[in-house]
Amino acid sequence: MNVELRQVKTEAEQALSVTFKDARAALPGKGDVAKLREDAFSRFEARGLPHRRVEEWKYTDLRTLMRTAYPLAAPPDAAALTRAQQISGLFAGVDRQRLVFIDGVFAPDLSDLTEDAEEGVSIGSLAAALAKADPLVMAHVGKTVATDDVAVALNTALMGDGAVIRIGAGVTPHRPIHLIFAASNDRPQASYVRSLIVVEKGAQATIIESHEQLSAQVNSAVELVVGDEARVDYIRTARGRGLQIATLLASVGAGATFNTFAFAADAELVRNQAFIRFAGENTTAGLRGVSLLRNKDHVDNTLLIEHAAANCQSREQFRAVLDNDAHSVFQGKIVVKQHAQKTDAKMLTRALLLSETAEAYSKPELEIFADDVVCGHGATAGALDPGLKFYLMARGIPEQEAEALLIQAFIGETVEEIAHEGIREALIVASLKWLGAR
Repeated sequence: MNVELRQVKTEAEQALSVTFKDARAALPGKGDVAKLREDAFSRFEARGLPHRRVEEWKYTDLRTLMRTAYPLAAPPDAAALTRAQQISGLFAGVDRQRLVFIDGVFAPDLSDLTEDAEEGVSIGSLAAALAKADPLVMAHVGKTVATDDVAVALNTALMGDGAVIRIGAGVTPHRPIHLIFAASNDRPQASYVRSLIVVEKGAQATIIESHEQLSAQVNSAVELVVGDEARVDYIRTARGRGLQIATLLASVGAGATFNTFAFAADAELVRNQAFIRFAGENTTAGLRGVSLLRNKDHVDNTLLIEHAAANCQSREQFRAVLDNDAHSVFQGKIVVKQHAQKTDAKMLTRALLLSETAEAYSKPELEIFADDVVCGHGATAGALDPGLKFYLMARGIPEQEAEALLIQAFIGETVEEIAHEGIREALIVASLKWLGAR
């Protein structure tokens, strides 16, 4: 006798099904966009929320952690926009072009648009682009990097608003472009934001994506297309309570330079995941991050790097500082395709444990199908060096300050790799504030 096995849906999965059923008619985009949504949600329903038996989500069991699914955030009213103006972020002192999203909706009145527009740079709203089937969006959304990740499928199904940025060939914006996502209140609510950034041949850009959330559930995704001989520095920061799932889908062309940095501090539950494909030869990439965790914070950095072309170099370096009962996760997988000869890829993760109850999980992987490569990975976890600490205290430095100096040195080696001086200094200041609150 054959027994049919059926997966029992959790309360959160049932709520997400109801949310999609009720919202799909009002979500932006018809025709091909609507079909894209339907197909994506079918993939989600077939598999459900990822759990510990899904290898890529082994250490961040979303089915357990996400007990319920919050309702979609309502469009912000005037009062919400007024409250949002009072939110101060990490980069308040950095000269940048701001694109502000409140409760997942573009707020043009709070953004720097027409008066600060630069020649060769176009900026718009994803919701508006989907509604009118903009050719740039239709050519790239859902097509930048192929993945069967369930969180990406859910974002595709429910994506509402986000940014659409095109930087023309050879153009270099004078300031970083800063995407600010903030919640206007502490009500339980959810938002699904999707952004598309296309940097054409020979262009250069610094992109910041920051999330200042309260108790929201946020599933965000950025599709980033880097043209041949272009340079892109992409920085993402996460702070606040609630659940944040952030995905970077990047396709990098030939002769390009691509750098990313993921920073998390005082973030309750964050999953940063990146799917990056080196599609052209002679590309150089640096993928880095720092997590500062305490109490019961949980931050998961998961990367899948695909070397699909020859003569590319990549460096991955992630560091985590954990106090109290915090958890950090690093999963990094480098895949070298058969024709990607002369690949040079190295990956390193380090965790600094400040308490006996903090936990750090590291899983670096290599999957190599070429025979002329230089690849390696490493992982370390440990406490502060007692010898160095004693050395500082023996010279009159109080214990807490001695620890702060050692922690600052531990993360400083990674933060110093950020090219933009203002952004680098802002993150150093944020790190010092975190250390000062210990």
